[in-house]
Amino acid sequence: MAAVKAPSNQNTNLMTEGSIVKNLLLFALPLILGNLLQQMYNTADSIIVGNFVGSNALAAVGSSGSPIYLLIGFSQGVAVGAGVVISQYLGAGDHKETREAVHTSLAIAVLMGLVLTIGGVACCRALLTAMNTPAEVMGDAVTYLRLYFGGVLFSVVYNMTAGILNAAGNSRRSLVYLAAASVTNIVLDLVLIAGLKMGVAGAAIATDLSQLVSCVLSLRFLMKTDDACHVELSGIRLHRSMAGRIIRVGLPTGIQNMVISISNVLVQAGVNGYGAAAMAGFGAYMKIDGFNILPVTSISMAATTFVGQNYGAGRLDRVKKAVWVTLGIGILYTLCTGAALLAGQDFILHLFTRDEAVIAFGKLAMHWFCPFYFLLSILHGLAGAVRGTGASVPPMVVLLVSLCLFRIVWIQWVLPSFSTINGIFLLYPVSWGLGAVLMALYAWKGKWMEYHT
Repeated sequence: MAAVKAPSNQNTNLMTEGSIVKNLLLFALPLILGNLLQQMYNTADSIIVGNFVGSNALAAVGSSGSPIYLLIGFSQGVAVGAGVVISQYLGAGDHKETREAVHTSLAIAVLMGLVLTIGGVACCRALLTAMNTPAEVMGDAVTYLRLYFGGVLFSVVYNMTAGILNAAGNSRRSLVYLAAASVTNIVLDLVLIAGLKMGVAGAAIATDLSQLVSCVLSLRFLMKTDDACHVELSGIRLHRSMAGRIIRVGLPTGIQNMVISISNVLVQAGVNGYGAAAMAGFGAYMKIDGFNILPVTSISMAATTFVGQNYGAGRLDRVKKAVWVTLGIGILYTLCTGAALLAGQDFILHLFTRDEAVIAFGKLAMHWFCPFYFLLSILHGLAGAVRGTGASVPPMVVLLVSLCLFRIVWIQWVLPSFSTINGIFLLYPVSWGLGAVLMALYAWKGKWMEYHT
């Protein structure tokens, strides 16, 4: 690629020189904190709903995560692809192509957001019916999903702007905007749910408005910055060749996200079969689960950006070292948080509800999940590093085999031999372990670090 030197600017942080550990940590920490804030306000929805509306409403909000991710997973994959492309152009110092990639990425985000708004509102009842959602939960779940997808455009555009900021190494901005969204969401939850008694509708509206806040703030920053990622509203349009490259890189991750989401929908359907208490307990724990999963994916995103910039600059020595640093950070984090969650399980679950039947299901999930998150960190850490070189197909294949195909086979052939919900919970650590082994084998034997100019 022809290099056009981008102007130096404090808003762009290239990681092609200096300490690898320091670069990765300084970039990953704002991502981790930002995602923890995002999970905090998602958790606040469930805590406030569970305490002020009831267990059925908690089950409705908690069980909505799988269909939401099923529909928005593809757009998140394309955002990853855009981040890889932008980070490589930045690493190569190509100012013109960076600008074109940024504006094309935003055009793609707007189009996907509009499609998801229409599709989500139209399909939510059919999805919930297919998931065996109990009648006593169905009404609240449909209300929550329809209102959520009414504002999903803000989420899709924000995810793309965050991907642009992260590609430039400016993860601190994402943290600031997520902090603003978190405060907005929690305040609106208290006003709409606890104050105005709007139930799950209030939770969905609070989420939509908080996402609008983060979307507007991030776009405003990109419009005011004068570096290679500067955005002009009049310049947001699809450049055919650039859109093709972004989609080629992001398509495997998008397909991976959607197909894995299908398996998660099947898992949720299995949980739904155990009744509203199981749904509420599992849904409550899934909010807690996010405090492990989201930092793991943040570390993976940091690895993708770091590898993308260094691969674009031809610094393969730094790429190799970054893999080990990524694994070390992820394993250490998940071992510590897994132990902390187990130690505080009783207090944590009682934040959501006083229903002991619901709490029992949440504790059971915690016992199966918490000791094994380090396997998930290995899987996603290696996948993020490989993806940063533009080799997005191999991680897609590994994740589809372990987190989708294997889970479907388990649900169809192994689950019937269990008489309790333990069969569903055991599926998670086993599939994580399989994925970690497969991804480690590819990282060791694959040719993903061959440099192509």
